[in-house]
Amino acid sequence: MTTDLRFPIGPFRAKFTYSRREISAATGALAKAPKALRAAVHGLDAKQLSTPYRPGGWSVAQVVHHIADSQVHGYIRLKIALTESTPTIRTYDQDAWARLPDADTSIAASLDLFEALQIRWARSMRALDDAAMMRCFEHPDDGTLTVADGIALYAWHAQHHIAHITTLRSRRGW
Repeated sequence: MTTDLRFPIGPFRAKFTYSRREISAATGALAKAPKALRAAVHGLDAKQLSTPYRPGGWSVAQVVHHIADSQVHGYIRLKIALTESTPTIRTYDQDAWARLPDADTSIAASLDLFEALQIRWARSMRALDDAAMMRCFEHPDDGTLTVADGIALYAWHAQHHIAHITTLRSRRGW
């Protein structure tokens, strides 16, 4: 953990190559993330869900919706990398997405979406061989990444945002 409210578990650092143990740990983290997210938001009321996790940051509810949105992107990006030859993936404006009307709805749908997606994602990633893990895609901002990088990134991503919520709860005594 760090004291930087933007990166409570530290920034992500891609490695490009990963051991089977590291990939297994990341895939396991993906599978466990929905339960951890549900625990992180359990019992929060509407006022707490509308509280930003840091000054200038998204509300807890926006973070929950963002996790679902971003993980959907990650899942699709990796499926494209597995089925096309070094594709260039699309980015999206996360802040604009966080302001769309669906970000004002109950978090229940995003929790369910995230859980269902992680079940499919973990199952498909566990079945990949080493060659599939090394398939590449081009990220317009981050350069060449492997499927293994993507698994590690999105495992980190979920943990990163869950930590935004849990550290806020800890700071506020919720």
